[in-house]
Amino acid sequence: MSLFGLGSRNQKTFRPKKSAPSGSKGAQLQKHIDATLGSGNLREAVKLPPGEDFNEWLAVNKFCTASNCPTMSAGPKYEYRWADGVTIKKPIEVSAPKYVEYLMDWIESQLDDETIFPQKLGAPFPPNFKKVVKTIFKRLFRVYAHIYHSHFQKIVSLKEEAHLNTCFKHFVLFTWEFRLIDKAELAPLQDLVDSIIQF
Repeated sequence: MSLFGLGSRNQKTFRPKKSAPSGSKGAQLQKHIDATLGSGNLREAVKLPPGEDFNEWLAVNKFCTASNCPTMSAGPKYEYRWADGVTIKKPIEVSAPKYVEYLMDWIESQLDDETIFPQKLGAPFPPNFKKVVKTIFKRLFRVYAHIYHSHFQKIVSLKEEAHLNTCFKHFVLFTWEFRLIDKAELAPLQDLVDSIIQF
């Protein structure tokens, strides 16, 4: 068992996805978003349409929500569960936004822990340092996998795919260079990863 209880638990946090309900709340507002984003006038695209509810407008513009992403997944074959080995020892099913929230909080706690990430020059890194770093990158990869599988068309409609692809390419090249993610974890985006590392 590792310091974070991550050893054999990986198989429990990485599972085939069960069927999830789908639905489209705010379809008319979504049409407005799609129509105005293509116009090139972003100021118009973000304005509240006349007669629309403010809260509904905010909700429809947040496209990864607990209602439309009830499980953290990467396509129909992969589901990710959350466990940090400390406060949540047994992997639990959570929505994608909740997974990302847990992940960012967990990463912050790792970075703030001076026994893992020493702040003083010359202070030694712990023996399990690479294992912790690998877990951070593995979990960050899962966020990319979710975005590409569940939200890429939305990213394209926002004309932001070049930014996403550049960030992901840097991420893949860095993790590949230092072997920070096990090959099995890359399966949800294997073709995309292969196209990046075989350039």
